[in-house]
Amino acid sequence: MFLGSKHCQRCGAEAAVPEIGDARDRKCPRCQTAMSAVTIGATLVLECERCLGLWLGVSSFEKICADREQQSAVLGLASPAPNHPVQETNKVKYVQCPQCSQLMNRINFARCSGVIVDVCKGHGTWFDRDELSRIVEFIRQGGLEASRNKEKAALEEERRHLRQEQLTASIHHPVGFGVPDDDDDRLSGIASARGLLKFLLD
Repeated sequence: MFLGSKHCQRCGAEAAVPEIGDARDRKCPRCQTAMSAVTIGATLVLECERCLGLWLGVSSFEKICADREQQSAVLGLASPAPNHPVQETNKVKYVQCPQCSQLMNRINFARCSGVIVDVCKGHGTWFDRDELSRIVEFIRQGGLEASRNKEKAALEEERRHLRQEQLTASIHHPVGFGVPDDDDDRLSGIASARGLLKFLLD
């Protein structure tokens, strides 16, 4: 393909720059050992052979979330026993992005899946062993759709609450055209109007 081409002239396939880059430059955020490139379905990911964690670029993870064939490939991927004992710990540990070395955020995927993953917003997501499979199962059981519906309902409830507050405020503090709110101001306004009417009649 020519540099800058968006599609292959032979088959029409869309050109894509691999997100992974050179796997030798990427270290596992848990074990700090070099990761190897593996293919899940049609998606290239990085895997740590020591702890069996996976690193997926942003678009690769989006593709898996949207494509049922890719999801099937993830679920069909058997997790072998790790080469070394994996230490299970309940202690929360923030890890660095394999690409930019910045600490990643820990988020509950879809806010309700119960799977806590490490995310670098600009580069990708780190999945500890079996976390990607659990997320795919959550998606296939309708979890993403349920999460979206829950967020829509929460937004609608917030809008309704704000409208109710505005209505309550307008009832307790009416703002009439040319009508002062304070009693003293109202009395002085009436006195001024009376004086003006007397001047006109005289």
